Amino acid sequence: MTRRIAFEGIENFRDFGDYAAGERRLRRGLLYRSAHHAKASDADLDALAGLDLAVIVDLRRTNERERDPCRRWDGFGAEVIENDIGQEGADEWHTFLAGSDLSEASFRSYMLAYYDAAPTAPRHLDLYSRYFRALAATDGPVLVHCAAGKDRTGILCALTHHVAGVHDDDIVADYLLTNDAARIASRTPMVGDMILEQTGRRPSDAAVQVAIGVEADYLTRALEAMRQAYGSVDGYLDGALGLDAKLREQIHDRLLA
Repeated sequence: MTRRIAFEGIENFRDFGDYAAGERRLRRGLLYRSAHHAKASDADLDALAGLDLAVIVDLRRTNERERDPCRRWDGFGAEVIENDIGQEGADEWHTFLAGSDLSEASFRSYMLAYYDAAPTAPRHLDLYSRYFRALAATDGPVLVHCAAGKDRTGILCALTHHVAGVHDDDIVADYLLTNDAARIASRTPMVGDMILEQTGRRPSDAAVQVAIGVEADYLTRALEAMRQAYGSVDGYLDGALGLDAKLREQIHDRLLA
């Protein structure tokens, strides 16, 4: 199947259902992921409305939502899950850029450190736990997004696949679909310009591509952080997110054909 869904002003939009999950299979048309919707065209809004979304999970920080508010369609009625937890500190990305040499190695080190910390960040624990509860209780499709739809979104989608019983190879393969060549090529000069504007320095294209892509090692680091803190990924889901056997059964009933 073609997982990517083309939009005029929304990047990295795709269906992350329709994977084998043991002897069953994730349904298609219930699980979507993307970047933010601030630049959605009117045609994009019509297409989003046609998906009949029941829940949108916006994983962005407050400053990100204020800078790029998502556009909504007429008659919008989906539940939106977001929070303002942990907003008192500086934006870690901009802090990193200010002190970085903007090399490929520095961007990769930043990403690995980010994935080490992301699973247990209080704001993510709140958002992820609320997402799973909504996933268990909601009949309609769910959309997960952050700014670029790759890191925060990638972790949560991988956890969804794990809960459903998707094979680890498919979990990683779905995560790596963010590395779409056309997307990377179109974003590289734009992100380079943004970093130049913020720092007065322009990173190499190769360094920018590390920043805007994903690597399997990133997801591995996040899963290992869960194991270190809770003994296993399932221990994290139960102990950190409250995903008990009853919620898992409800999610299975809703998502698996």
